[in-house]
Amino acid sequence: MNFAPQPLAAGLYLVSTPIGNARDITLRALDVLAGADVIAAEDTRTARKLMEIHGLSSAGRQMLAYHDHSSDRARVARAATTGSVAYVSEAGTPLLADPGFRLARDVRAAGGAVTAVPGASALLAALAVGGQPTDRFLFAGFLPATAAARRGVIAELARVPATLVFYESPGRVAALLADLVETLGAERHGAICRELTKKFEEVAEGPLGELVARLGEMVVKGEFVVLVAPPGAAAVSEDDVDAALAQAMETMRVKDAANAVAGALGLPRRDVYQRALGLSRK
Repeated sequence: MNFAPQPLAAGLYLVSTPIGNARDITLRALDVLAGADVIAAEDTRTARKLMEIHGLSSAGRQMLAYHDHSSDRARVARAATTGSVAYVSEAGTPLLADPGFRLARDVRAAGGAVTAVPGASALLAALAVGGQPTDRFLFAGFLPATAAARRGVIAELARVPATLVFYESPGRVAALLADLVETLGAERHGAICRELTKKFEEVAEGPLGELVARLGEMVVKGEFVVLVAPPGAAAVSEDDVDAALAQAMETMRVKDAANAVAGALGLPRRDVYQRALGLSRK
């Protein structure tokens, strides 16, 4: 496969990179990395290694560091107004719990264009394999490091009618699970996803109380994504759903009743709608 440099329009290109498996990169991302005038990266060493794996050279082009503490932030933003800049975070999609928001904002403010080059994301990978409802989700990223602040945020999110998604480091994932159990209850369902797309990928599902024990059986290394099911999603029986639908359909259309019941019980709307259709036929 040839990725010879192609001319790119001036602007900032937010390039998604693999979260583990180096082959999880798009052909478009490789085209952009091959043709950009400047490569900006959260970690330039990681970016160089990724490019080398795929046979791309940075020779003759600037490679600048861009992270919360780098001195090149203004320089990168200026470069995107006169030429093409490919920005990559250490792994995954820039801006999602990664640097890049300030850069994109600065480029827009200077009149430059910002383009997404989508691809791998730990958020979406975890939702795909975590076994929790995916029709509605809230990405909460990394929670505060202190226990009191962390529990406060969890309490604020407790009744959100959507699957909650958290990122966590191996050093704090046990504390996060303990706080989830204390704040949301041991019976609330969820999942732990570790090392997604990598050789030792591991996913555990079940009540939060059980996940605390399951974590003790895991090798606590690598990055974690923790999912928490919507309130009521695990404890509601089919009979409960049917009863709620029957009551709602006394005054609502089938679709509206399904939407109302799904939202109230924290269940996937599509599944509830199918049950509502079945009840309406009877």
